[in-house]
Amino acid sequence: MTSTPTVLITGVGGQDGTYLAEKLLERDWTVWGTRQPGSHAKHNPDLPSTVKIIEADLSESKTAQDVITEIRPHYVMHLAALSSVGQSWERPLETAQVNGLAAIALMEECLALTKSGERKVRFVNASSAEIFAGAGEVPQTEQSPIVPISPYGSAKAFSHNMVGSYRSRGLSASNAILYNHDSPRRPTSFVTRKITAGVAQIAAGNIDTISLGNLDSMRDWGWAPDYVDAMTRIALADEPDDFVIATGEAHTVRAFVIAAFAAAGIPCWSDHVVIDPRFNRPADSGVLLGNARKAHRVLGWKPTKTFKQVVTAMVEHDMDLVARGLVGPQIP
Repeated sequence: MTSTPTVLITGVGGQDGTYLAEKLLERDWTVWGTRQPGSHAKHNPDLPSTVKIIEADLSESKTAQDVITEIRPHYVMHLAALSSVGQSWERPLETAQVNGLAAIALMEECLALTKSGERKVRFVNASSAEIFAGAGEVPQTEQSPIVPISPYGSAKAFSHNMVGSYRSRGLSASNAILYNHDSPRRPTSFVTRKITAGVAQIAAGNIDTISLGNLDSMRDWGWAPDYVDAMTRIALADEPDDFVIATGEAHTVRAFVIAAFAAAGIPCWSDHVVIDPRFNRPADSGVLLGNARKAHRVLGWKPTKTFKQVVTAMVEHDMDLVARGLVGPQIP
């Protein structure tokens, strides 16, 4: 009789973690998740109550290894990270520890568990398009030069490369190279959710404007549940490997703004947007546009929502929250 798989999702309280937990619980897996001690995830309504939570500061290598020893998972989905590129400039040391070193501690213990013969652990690392930020190649593939330009991208590049190192040592380790992906579960510290939440407040007459930085930044935006589906497929694939997960279409922040105001029925978006250089990053990425043909071919994965559908879903969700009085007018 085959035992029920046990999966550990690090950073389970984040956008991707909650969607992934829901998806794997539907498969009747036993789902464990880590959260940072004192994290807001303790009260996250999107986190299924059946997830078994373990509080762990993964920036401490011994703690990260102890988590694997305690849970002894069949799968590890490593999502925990300081996830804002902008904030990584303000907290570079923490970014290096959480986004880079934690992956090594986890993989070291997973490799030991695999080599013990007790079970073969499959490890999926949430890599990032930001590892290609300075590559100067459009679109990017799994073979594109890894040239990060931010603390976030540098830490992700380190963990990405270490996945390959551990794979060569016998660990079933894969990278999901995730391009930008959003949903109503994004916090407003991300520009996309800041835009949709702001538009909802403007539509309700609660505020007049939102302040944004560089509107010409271009990204490949997808739908978060699609990207969680891709990570699940990577975990279940016959062989460990690296996969770009992207839509193959790039749009500017301005296009996101225009689509958001259109979804709310507001025609003159420029009347409600203030450009504030404080929101510009010290160094901005080039055009991040992913070629996911390998994921299409090997995993059978494809995105289900268009750019416009993603933006509209987020705006409609935020307008509903405002209509029900569940959020205030404060937008960062």
